[in-house]
Amino acid sequence: MPDERRPAENPTEQDPRWRAVVARDSAFDDAFVYSVATTGVYCRPSCAARRAKPENVQFHETRADAERAGFRPCKRCRPDLPALAERHAAKVVAVCRLIEAAEESPGLDELARAAGLSTYHFHRLFKSVTGVTPKAYAQAHRIRRVREELSRQGATVTDAIYGAGFTSSGRFYAVSDQVLGMTPTEYRAGGADTDIHFAIGECSLGSILVARTGRGVCAILMGDDADALARDLQDRFPNARLIGGDAGFEDMVAKVVGYVEMPSRGLDLPLDIRGTVFQQRVWRALRDIPPGSTATYADVARTIGSPKSVRAVAGACAANTIAIAIPCHRVVRTDGTLSGYRWGVERKRTLLKREGAL
Repeated sequence: MPDERRPAENPTEQDPRWRAVVARDSAFDDAFVYSVATTGVYCRPSCAARRAKPENVQFHETRADAERAGFRPCKRCRPDLPALAERHAAKVVAVCRLIEAAEESPGLDELARAAGLSTYHFHRLFKSVTGVTPKAYAQAHRIRRVREELSRQGATVTDAIYGAGFTSSGRFYAVSDQVLGMTPTEYRAGGADTDIHFAIGECSLGSILVARTGRGVCAILMGDDADALARDLQDRFPNARLIGGDAGFEDMVAKVVGYVEMPSRGLDLPLDIRGTVFQQRVWRALRDIPPGSTATYADVARTIGSPKSVRAVAGACAANTIAIAIPCHRVVRTDGTLSGYRWGVERKRTLLKREGAL
């Protein structure tokens, strides 16, 4: 009978790097390059050129190794230059510095010209890298400058607003309550004349502080030291009137504690959420993750339409000061493991176990 045994597989196909080449996986672009004997070029694993036959492929740890072997860089994927993602990121970083240095926010056309891109391409690229539009980034930068100016001794509110690049005080006051949580004058005074009711309770995860303004719950903090939680709140608004909770407010704390112990009860509280445009987009996405489920940082980035802003999503999770109600504990790494949590990884693990997500 004829021998119908399958021919031996080419050694290249057995190499795990070949799978990266077949998948055109850009995650391996900094790990190795491969050369093609029939064309005399070497490529990144993510190269979009027609796939070479495995018997013509050789792997190299570095570009220098490939060039010493007599191969030249591919003109399509340009492995001799920084990766496309790096070049794009560098353009965006340069534009961000331009925005920050400008007295008044540059227009979209001006920014696109500085990046050497069309307006449409630049707008999409900037949002994919930073997670926000150029206009929103400029506004967030101006808000940061207002905060700094308001904290500076001797600066008036008007000086702070115009010094930060706002062309009129009306434009700033239209967003001031959302980003500062109070009027600029109150913020400059460290929260003076602002009432913040709070109470501290105990639960199986330690101490828990709940604080609210007239708009809703502005903080849910957890820790091992009740006094440290109170100091944390006071440090944020050193001149605010911190008022111990009355019986009605104690009921709200009991509701939060009950939710920690038994998530199936649900938690429906009015929230006073303040943050940058990007942070608020992330926090809204977190509130859409149902109990018993988890999402990765990459999942959240895709949900808000900014798939490349994974690190920025992680930063927004870390900046969240309303634990549980904005469930940043439901965000995990891509491999499912638990990463850092503002109030400790073990608390995060316990919360997920109680929700049935682990």
